[in-house]
Amino acid sequence: MRAFNFSAGPAMLPEEVMRKAQAEFLDWKNTGMSVMEVSHRSKEFMALAHKMEADLREVMHIPDNYKVLFVHGGASLQFTAIPMNLTQEGDTVDYINTGVWSEKAIKEASRYVNVNEVATSETAIPNFDEMTFSKDAKYIHICQNETITGVEYQSLPKTDKIIVADFSSTILSRPINVSDYGVIYAGAQKNIGPAGLAIVIVREDLIGNARSDTPTLMNWQTYNDNESMFNTPSTYAWYLASLVFEWIKDQGGVEKMAEINQRKANKLYELVDASDFYYNEIEPSVRSWMNVTFKLKNPELDTLFLEESKKAGLLSLKGHKVYGGMRASIYNAMPEAGIDALVSFMKDFEEKHA
Repeated sequence: MRAFNFSAGPAMLPEEVMRKAQAEFLDWKNTGMSVMEVSHRSKEFMALAHKMEADLREVMHIPDNYKVLFVHGGASLQFTAIPMNLTQEGDTVDYINTGVWSEKAIKEASRYVNVNEVATSETAIPNFDEMTFSKDAKYIHICQNETITGVEYQSLPKTDKIIVADFSSTILSRPINVSDYGVIYAGAQKNIGPAGLAIVIVREDLIGNARSDTPTLMNWQTYNDNESMFNTPSTYAWYLASLVFEWIKDQGGVEKMAEINQRKANKLYELVDASDFYYNEIEPSVRSWMNVTFKLKNPELDTLFLEESKKAGLLSLKGHKVYGGMRASIYNAMPEAGIDALVSFMKDFEEKHA
């Protein structure tokens, strides 16, 4: 029996995807080989790569003037690649700090460009009207969803500047207007597939402007010119991502995912808000659909909560070390049955220990 894995990443994959991958593991597409053994230049794998991109474009409604790049190094490598591709030495950029991942992006960008931290808040999205953006900013960077605390943007600042967004823990969870952004990037290990792959969706006019000293595999032009295959990509991660995109299409696309995800999140937040035993510190209007954080009013019960939830088949609920408490990451692959099981457990635990 599979447990319900609430890990922030690597996270659950859809069971249908796992079973299909299992069935094809030794013999993919009647090649007599695993997909891990097939050349990334073969016609079979190239067909997979082209369909993979087409499916992602379809489910996200990506406009034709945006390029989709499948890159190495996870989202964290893009913390450096972004200023290397969008700025020159001495330029200024604006970053909105909403938590740990924003801070990491700011720290890395500061090595290459002048960073103006326009606002900071870890439990809410700062008021856009109170922000002072740089007139000469080359872009504005946001972390669309802060995985650790559970803060998610529900709207964007009104600006004529390029918006660059880290979508690692919210991509494919709901429809978005891709044209609102200049660059969207995301690590795969939450809503896309296994670790080892990252995706950059970039407006085509923003490619080809990298600094002259940009490393080859950090230059978006390299990926664009070589179908993301300048060197051997993480082929198995590509394969599993392709199965996930097919699965999302079969579910009814991101529109259907949004219905399910909002319903899942609401069940947890309603329980926490109605309780005198649990609490959530995030401004309700910007609570994440993907990472529901909560704390026990008596933290001495944290260890027992985790021990008993594990016995109940509810795994990886411990909050991040910098924030504490509990965190239920409920990405697309988490079925509603998992939420129902967690809600039932939390009610029983409260009755026993309140």
